[in-house]
Amino acid sequence: MAKKYKGSLSLEWYNKQKSILVRNQDDIKMDSDIPAPKINWINKEDALFYEIDDEEGKGLTPYWVDRNDIRVKEARPLVLQNTFKGTQNDVEGTLPDTLKEWIIEEGKKEDSSIDNMLIKGDNLLALNTLKKILDNKPDEEKIKCVFIDPPYNTGNAFEQYDDNLEMSEWLSMFRDRLVGIYDLMANDGFIWVTLDDNAIFHAKLLMDDIFGKMNFMGNIIWQHSLQGKGYEGKFSIHHNYILCYRKNDEIKLGLDERLEKHNINYSNPDNDPNGDWRSGDVRNSLYRPNLIYDIKTPSGNVISPPENGWRWSKETVKEKIKSGEIIFSDDETRIIRKIYLKNQKGRVPESIWFDKDLDDLPESVWYGDESGTTRTANKEIKDLFGHKIFDTPKPEKLLKKIIHLSTNEGDLVFDSFGGSGTTFSVAHKMNRKWIGVEIGGHADEVILPRMLKVISNEDKLGVSEEVNWQGGGSFKYYHLGESIITLNQDGTGDFNWRLGRRYIEESFLASYDYIIDYSIDLSNGFIFPDNQIPLIGLQEVGTKKRVAIISLNAPDENNNFMAYDEIFHIYQHVKRHYNPQYINVFTNRGVEIAYESKPDDLEVIKVPKAIFSELEK
Repeated sequence: MAKKYKGSLSLEWYNKQKSILVRNQDDIKMDSDIPAPKINWINKEDALFYEIDDEEGKGLTPYWVDRNDIRVKEARPLVLQNTFKGTQNDVEGTLPDTLKEWIIEEGKKEDSSIDNMLIKGDNLLALNTLKKILDNKPDEEKIKCVFIDPPYNTGNAFEQYDDNLEMSEWLSMFRDRLVGIYDLMANDGFIWVTLDDNAIFHAKLLMDDIFGKMNFMGNIIWQHSLQGKGYEGKFSIHHNYILCYRKNDEIKLGLDERLEKHNINYSNPDNDPNGDWRSGDVRNSLYRPNLIYDIKTPSGNVISPPENGWRWSKETVKEKIKSGEIIFSDDETRIIRKIYLKNQKGRVPESIWFDKDLDDLPESVWYGDESGTTRTANKEIKDLFGHKIFDTPKPEKLLKKIIHLSTNEGDLVFDSFGGSGTTFSVAHKMNRKWIGVEIGGHADEVILPRMLKVISNEDKLGVSEEVNWQGGGSFKYYHLGESIITLNQDGTGDFNWRLGRRYIEESFLASYDYIIDYSIDLSNGFIFPDNQIPLIGLQEVGTKKRVAIISLNAPDENNNFMAYDEIFHIYQHVKRHYNPQYINVFTNRGVEIAYESKPDDLEVIKVPKAIFSELEK
């Protein structure tokens, strides 16, 4: 039997029973000193696996397996269901080019010109598959913006998914997906995660560990509700959190979108040739003795300094007076700093203490009137479909803000908890590429029809008017394919031979992170039956190389014995070509090799027996 989770959750961490001594790094260290603790939980070193109920579109009871278990590392195929492409035609009965409508053309063949992808299936397995696709692409074509809205672990069972995971199960689920997402992101990518109080602090520690604390951008407070909500005797809950991290510490967020209402305080009462302006603060936020001095007005009046001094030196003030950026009030009792509208690229915070370099930074509190609320999101869905889909969908304005801050047109946006498809709808309308994953049946029932309405321009809701969406675009719809392993009716395990021997061999190597290499010709000097040349995979870890060879015999083939000569022919060719540290031969064939004659760096592993033996531990 596979390992099952038992026991109740308690707060655990490495070296819980020990204390931390904080001291100067130059102090003498002792042999008994230990590293500072990291977040830990029950079965942290294992992975979480669950069978999928395809009809209901959710995972069944989860249980723990080894993190190298092929079921959680397997790169499954993407099985194309349809392609959808919008084309503009004249409305029937109208004059040419007077009135247009979007017609959606469907196809059943792969189309390399279409970038956008919707995948129905488990998102962890989909991440494995997408890694094989994106690994071969240049960095600029990888994911620039990840938005995920994972189960919040609230203890409630929603209709669409089981949200009642033990915290240790939730941590493993979240960790494994974050690690997979990290590998898919471009070096200048950002990730945004919405959570509430139940998991926010655990998630922060996890993301610090995976993305690095130096790449933590901020914790946004999003006002998701304007109505009273909560529990009797406690607070009325009006917010969720959005954690934001970047892939590396050399990149910056974009600027908050500047709306017309942010310009209401700007005017030009003195006909300044530089245009509209507003007055800004001239005081220093901290005490600076060198900035304590009097300023003389043109008529000789003296203006005394504020308590902490002026913002600038005497020389700088003289230059700003000369340029007209600083003027005096009519009675010459105060100086006025002009902040020009033409210099404002983003949104200016209300605070008067920000330095100029900080004026345009996005703010950490997002109000519902600008970013939307759960109620506005539900209205968007209801207006599209006539009924409610989720308890807590995300509004299009929220995704518009996130995508605006972290991408440019043409960049790739990703969401592995697709939900109602808001991320894909907004990304599409904002002319970004997108990839989405959703396990549930509403991939067919909600996301698919929603995206068709976006392409046909029937969807005029959400941010459509703000971004001037006019319809068009395309996407491909896939189902995640079958596993390469299967259980027979008698309970024994085997490969899923319906998929074909070569496909199973390729998927097997990919699932164990081997890159298939065709540069070596094993047939040179040896005859393989029916052209069944073994497949080679290469894995490089630092300066070390590992090579895997897989040679299978399908039930309808007569290649059931691996002779001594064949094994050593493969071994010698691989050793000479790659000079690896380890060579693994995976096979379901009989093997002719004596233990004492086997080289130390060669291991012959019988599959699928070894796989199922591991699963039964």
